[in-house]
Amino acid sequence: MTDAVPESESLADLSIEDFVARMPQGMGGLNEKMGIEITELSADRLVATMPVEGNTQPYGLLHGGASVVLAETLGSLGSAIHAHPDRVAVGVDINATHHRAATAGTVTGVATPLHRGRSMASFEVVITDERDRRVCTCRITCALVPGAQVPGSQPAG
Repeated sequence: MTDAVPESESLADLSIEDFVARMPQGMGGLNEKMGIEITELSADRLVATMPVEGNTQPYGLLHGGASVVLAETLGSLGSAIHAHPDRVAVGVDINATHHRAATAGTVTGVATPLHRGRSMASFEVVITDERDRRVCTCRITCALVPGAQVPGSQPAG
């Protein structure tokens, strides 16, 4: 991991590139394989895109699990921003409602906080297609734990 972010600085104040560089594993192998790209990062809203191609199930539809990966990425990053500097976010629950199929193009996930507490954070993630039609709605909850409790991590700061 690169230099820690000073306690007085929010992770949300970093550029997307600097934020990713400070993560212990960058974007992580799965996100890279799925083509997930963060396009907006703040304490109150996170946005990322993901191609449908390469993330489909046998019928050519966007795989529901791919939508969940996109949602978990955004909700976990939002929780990590909130947890900084002395805690890290660990996913404990996620659910998804799949509203419609996507067969081509790119989907966009937008995460907004539902609850940001001392020990837990929850985000709603809305995934839409290129025509701004809702494809999936997810809710993710992360426990916020001291960094030493998570192998391979350490609290930033």
